[in-house]
This record gives sequence, C-alpha cells and structure tokens, in this order.
Amino acid sequence: MWSHRNSLRILVRRDLAVKYQQSVLGYVWSLIEPLGMGAIYWFVFGVLYSRDTTRHLGDAADSYPLFLITGIFAWMWTSSALSEATNALTGQSRLITTMNVPRQVFPIGRVTGRFAEYAAGLPILVAVAVGYAAYGRVDLGWSLLALPLAVAVQAVLLVGLALLLSAVNVLMRDVERFMRLVIRVLFYATPIIYPLSLVRDADLPGWLKIAYELNPLVGIFQLHHAVWYPDEFPDARLLATTVGVSLLVLAVGWWSFRRLEPAVLKEL
Repeated sequence: MWSHRNSLRILVRRDLAVKYQQSVLGYVWSLIEPLGMGAIYWFVFGVLYSRDTTRHLGDAADSYPLFLITGIFAWMWTSSALSEATNALTGQSRLITTMNVPRQVFPIGRVTGRFAEYAAGLPILVAVAVGYAAYGRVDLGWSLLALPLAVAVQAVLLVGLALLLSAVNVLMRDVERFMRLVIRVLFYATPIIYPLSLVRDADLPGWLKIAYELNPLVGIFQLHHAVWYPDEFPDARLLATTVGVSLLVLAVGWWSFRRLEPAVLKEL
C-alpha cells in the first residue's frame, strides 16, 4: 500500500475534482451541510427543549452550538465515507480491472477523500471554539490533544468498515441499501447531538447500556467532544473498548477483503 501511495493521492484528487467540478461553491458545500444540520438541531434541542438538554450537558450547556457542530462535522465524515465506500468497487469496476494497484486503494481512497472534507471544516470549528473561549465558556488546553487521537481511531474504524462493505457489496448488492438504514440508526445511537451522560443516567437495562457502549463510535465521538470539553474524555474502559473494537474491525475488514478479492474480481 505504501509503495502505491501516489496512486491513492491521485484517486482522492480525482474524486474530489469530479464531485465539485460543476459546483459553483465547490468544497464549501462540505461546510454548509453540517452547519445547516447543526442549526436545526440547535433550534430543536437548544431552544425548544433547552431545559432537558442543558440538565445533562453540564459545562457544555453554555456552548451547545460548538458541541453540536463538533459531533456533526465528525459524523459527516463517517456517514459519507461509509456510503461512498460501500460502492467503491462497483462504481469503479473499469479502473479496478485495468489499474495495477492493490484493490484496497479504492475503498481507502473514499475514506481519505471524505477526511479531506472534514479537515476543510476544522478552521470553522477552531474559530467557533476561540470565540467561546474569549467569553470564558470553553477552556483551550491539553484537551486539544484528543483530536489527533479521535481522528486516528476513527480512520482505523472507517478503513476496516470500508474494506469489508465494499467487497461484500459486490457479491450482495443489498448491502448498499441496508447501510442507508444502518447509518440513520447509528446517528441516533451515538452521542453526537446529546451527551453520553444522558444515556448512562437513563432508566435502561444494564445490558442495553453495555451494548450501547460497545459501539466504537461512542468512544470516538466522546474523544471529539473532549477536544473542547475535557470532562467528556472517555474513561479507561470505554477508551480501551473503542480502540480494541476499531482495531478488530480493521483486521477483519482487511482479511475479508483479501479472501473475497478473487470472487470480487470475477464478479466485476
């Protein structure tokens, strides 16, 4: 893979160019959508249901818009990467059968391309955070180190899922439709627009709370929120679960891709 990194870079640049070639605003669209979603959820949970929301947000209550867009920007990377990686092989069959590169490049390229869009939104997050810090509502300190950790773990998880889903989707085309439902469920089953404490304090069976936290995205989004809110940093058990499951998904995804590759090429 490392020896073909130039091919990966070219594929990512091509995908981004094709995606925005006929768009007047270009990559700005990658900022408008999460900001628009953030405005909607702020109105619902920050205005209409502000009393219930602020009770569980703690220190984040005074800067809820920052809490929202932090989660939504990271979520847009997740949802877009999973959606596009699922058809990374079926949508590029001619390139896959003619280019002499590892086929893993194609789903990994989709994850990398969506990360580029996420990275383009980081200056917006920083600007909002600095604005709140100026009013003493956010403390900028050592917790900023949680960002590279969050990005690294999220990248590991998404690459593993992309490899698995892209290969399986070639053999079973229902996977692409099924993922649309899964992505919608994951959005509400992950602490993106609400704090994890809301789930932990809820009157739910213990086994359900354990199953909830086995979702590696829970710990990943806690890391994203912890960049601005140190109290949101996941505890040792949740962090170990998140990293362990993400590495396991990467190993399973890579192994499955290699095992299914002959059947995938034959199908393509």
